[in-house]
Amino acid sequence: MSTRQEAVAAGVRSVQRALEILALLGDERPAITVRDVMEHTGLARTTVSRLMQTLIHHGLLWPVGSGPPGSGPASAAEFVAGPGLLRWAHLAQRSWEVPPETRKAMRDLAERHGETVNLFVVRGTHRVCVAQEEGFRALRHVVHVGDEQPLWGGASSKVLLRNASDVTLDRVAEGSPFGEGHARRLREWADEVAVRGFAVSHSEHDVGLSAVAVPITEGRTDSPRVVASLSLSGPTHRFSDQRIAEFAEDLAKVAKRISERGFHYGW
Repeated sequence: MSTRQEAVAAGVRSVQRALEILALLGDERPAITVRDVMEHTGLARTTVSRLMQTLIHHGLLWPVGSGPPGSGPASAAEFVAGPGLLRWAHLAQRSWEVPPETRKAMRDLAERHGETVNLFVVRGTHRVCVAQEEGFRALRHVVHVGDEQPLWGGASSKVLLRNASDVTLDRVAEGSPFGEGHARRLREWADEVAVRGFAVSHSEHDVGLSAVAVPITEGRTDSPRVVASLSLSGPTHRFSDQRIAEFAEDLAKVAKRISERGFHYGW
C-alpha cells in the first residue's frame, strides 16, 4: 500500500471512529464519558481523547460537568451532543420533512383506525422511519423518526423490496438471522406485494406486533418505482383478517393520493 493509500485509509478509520462515538448518544444515553467510549469501541484512552477533542472543536460534542466548555476531554465528566449538530439537524429537517398534506393524511389515518402510521424509505439494507403519527390507543407501536430497521422482515420491508434486484436481496438475506437462503423468501414476499398491492406481517421483528403496509410510488408507467412505504402497525390481537382488509384499503387510497402529488424525498 502506498503512502497516499495509507493516509486515506487512516482518514477513513478516524471518520468511522468519530461516527461511532456520536452514535453512542441517544434518548437512553444523552451523555457519554471517556470511559463509555473506551468500553464500547475498545480504543486506547489517548486515541479516544484525540477524537473527542476534535469533535468538541467542531461543536459536535459539548463537555458538561467538571470542566468549562472547550477545556477538552481530560477535564470534563460527561459529553452531550454539541450545538454544531443543530445546523446539520436543520438541513436534514428541511430535506426530509414531509409536506403538510402528507402529514395530515397520516394523522387522519391514525385517528380513523387508532393505530400508529409510519412512513419508511430504504437506506442500504435497512429501512428508515422518516415520519410517524402515533395511534391514540394506550397500547400502541412506536418507532422514533430516524430509527432504522433491517429489511429482512416486516410489512414495510416487503413493500420496499418490491423492485429490488437479486443482488440487493442477497445482501439483505446475508445480514438476516436466516442466512443467505432467506433471499428466496424475500423475493416471494416482494412478488406477492406486486400482486396484492399490500403486505402484512405478524411478529417478524417484534413478538406480538403486526403491520399492514402499501407502496408509495413514482412514475406513471405500468411498473412504477416504489420510493416509500406507508403502514399501520400495532398489537397483533387488533389485526384480525377483517381489520387487515380495512387497513389495506384505506392505506392504498391515501398512498395513491400521495403518489399522484409526486413524492420526492431527500434526493
